Order: sequence, then structure tokens, then C-alpha cells
Amino acid sequence: METTLIYSVPFGCSFAALAALEWSGLPYRLARVEARDPASKQHPAFLAINPLGQTPALLTHAGAPLLESMAILLHLAARAPQSGLGFAQGTPQYDRLNSVLSFLHTTFHAAFMPAFEASRAAPDDARAAVWREMAIEKVNKSLAHLERLLAGRAWLASDTAPTIADAYLAATARWVDPLQLASLAAYPHVARVLAALERDPGVRFAHAIEAGLPATSQGGFLGHVALDQLATQTG
Repeated sequence: METTLIYSVPFGCSFAALAALEWSGLPYRLARVEARDPASKQHPAFLAINPLGQTPALLTHAGAPLLESMAILLHLAARAPQSGLGFAQGTPQYDRLNSVLSFLHTTFHAAFMPAFEASRAAPDDARAAVWREMAIEKVNKSLAHLERLLAGRAWLASDTAPTIADAYLAATARWVDPLQLASLAAYPHVARVLAALERDPGVRFAHAIEAGLPATSQGGFLGHVALDQLATQTG
């Protein structure tokens, strides 16, 4: 059985797994969840895989559910060692990758949450301004740390090719401009890597998939499956 990734739109962090799957060369299918559609988020077949109703969620090649971005990305890297997405456990390269990915998955991702809360607040909710200030401080502090990590390096955890850490950076750093939380020009190393990622065919493919546009895969993409079909793969 091929891998199936359940991803959400718009602007989901499952974008990272989309790009990583393209880079991996593994055969895979996709199932789409519309985050703003309650029926899509609460689809019984989706909830059978992840009762929390969160994406990304993966049906592995063995048919087992795998949840949480970090676990999914590490799984893909391990299944495609020739891709350069990750490194062997116990090596210094793996330790750096794991450290950077953990930072992105926890500290950096969480830094945006107050801004998302503010964007959903009522116009007269005084807390919105406080939440935005909190997000601006946290996001800029995180970007400064990423700037230090990227100094003198081509990518976050490798000097030869993007890894799963860079895929997660592409998924989360794209929230900076729409939420108006920082100027990426103030972080030239981060801006350089993000620009390189935006030129990457796998990242461009992921953008097209999210936008519902025609997307040409250079990896192992086998097409979409409806959420209704997921039950037959897990039964």
C-alpha cells in the first residue's frame, strides 16, 4: 500500500509533509481537508484516523495511522534515506536536525498562535492588541535564533540539500508576512533560505496542491483520494 497524507488548507503546517513527500520520491496519495468546512474537519473517516481532527495525519505504507508533523517528517526521512531528508540516528548531523526540527515544531510554531487568536477576535476585544504584541515579540525572537543557525550554512541542517527541517520552515515562516509580525529583510539568512525554498520544485508543487491548481509532480504523487475512501484503507 502506498502512503496517504491527509493535509489541510489554507496555510496548514501539513505543507511541510507535502514538500517532504515530493522530495522523498516515495509513492503517495493525498486526501484534502478544508479547515474552514466543519463537515470536512469532522468527517468520520478522518476522525477514525485522528480523533482530534488535526492535520497532518498519515496512513503509512503499512496502513497504520501516524500523527503529528514531527513524527511524520522523521518517518518520511527514515523511509527514504537516499533522499537526504534526514540522517542516521546517533550522528551529529541527526542531533542537529532533531534539535532544529524540535525548535520549529514547538517554539517557532507556537510563537504565531497569539496572532492567530488576535485575527479571530471580535473587533472590540481588547485582548487582541496584547496577543499581537506577544506574537511580534516571540516571532522576532525565533527569527533571530534561526538567523544565527543559518549563518554560514546553506540549509538548516545540511550544506548540500534541504531536509525535513527546511520543509517545516517553509510551512511556518510563510505566516510572517500575512500576519505582519516581522520584516524578513531584517533576517537576511532566513530570507535567503526561504527564497531558495520558494524556487524549489517540491515547494512549488506543494503550493499548487494547496491552491487546487494543476500540479506536476517530480516525485511519487499518485493523485488524490476522497475522505470516504480512507475508511477502506484503514478497515
